[in-house]
Amino acid sequence: MTAAPAPPPAAARPPETLAELRALMLAIARGEAPINLGAKARAALGAILDLTGNPALLSITALAEVLGVSPSTLTRLAYSLGYSGFPAFQQVLLSASMSAPGEFYSRQARSALTGRSGSQSRAVQLCRENQANIDRFIEQFDAAAFDAAVDLIDSAPRVAVYGIRQFHALAAFLVYGLRMIRSDVSLLDANSLGIAEGLAMLSKGDVLVAASCEPYSAQVVEVAAVANDLGIATVALTDRASSPLVGSSRAALLVRHESSFISNSIGAFMVVAECLINACAAARPAKTRNALLARDKMIEQLKIEL
Repeated sequence: MTAAPAPPPAAARPPETLAELRALMLAIARGEAPINLGAKARAALGAILDLTGNPALLSITALAEVLGVSPSTLTRLAYSLGYSGFPAFQQVLLSASMSAPGEFYSRQARSALTGRSGSQSRAVQLCRENQANIDRFIEQFDAAAFDAAVDLIDSAPRVAVYGIRQFHALAAFLVYGLRMIRSDVSLLDANSLGIAEGLAMLSKGDVLVAASCEPYSAQVVEVAAVANDLGIATVALTDRASSPLVGSSRAALLVRHESSFISNSIGAFMVVAECLINACAAARPAKTRNALLARDKMIEQLKIEL
């Protein structure tokens, strides 16, 4: 009988919690970890981290089937991460409750839909799904990443925000909110004057906030990578630790978006944007108060509001 391979000597102790495992995944994506994983292994690990509370985690066979890989792939992944085998890796995966994050809202949605049909049931379902995505963000809140994002934005001389298609709306909202407390925030390529020209206006020390989720916009991923090469710190608003935006980011905020919406749901992303705006405002209370007072005075002077 062939002996099982020993864990790789490169890693110190393997992650003991899901939070540590998620942090390791982010470090691997950025090339900052002593562990190198192939594309297939990275994709599998990213998918596993999205299965918190899923019964498939109880069995290596069931998990492999859900991920579309072989059980041996999961065993090799466990060894690569420094575990003595899949059971040790599985123990960390099962350390969270087997009740999936947001399960309360899923149950509520199923209950609300029982015996109903039509517009009300569909509206209830979509609202509950958005509540579940927000609930997942709260339960898996990464305080270190969130605080890092706030610090980067707060200390940057200039901030640009970039998102296309649906995420253009999120980018515009984030610019509007941040401009309430500071003037040096812009929407990248706001008037279609050119992405290259917009990036050229930024310099080392400035910050780019880039937003996209699966299926990721290639243009946004490329812009974030170029910004990183130029020394412009990037804050990523994305969905998974395996997102291509993570590798070029200094801070990544991960937001779930599973729903029955006909396209990618950005409801939870908008709420996270509000959290980010509020946190940036709280980071500079005196400047925020002065900026809001000046804004109110301008609105009154121009008679914008009734």
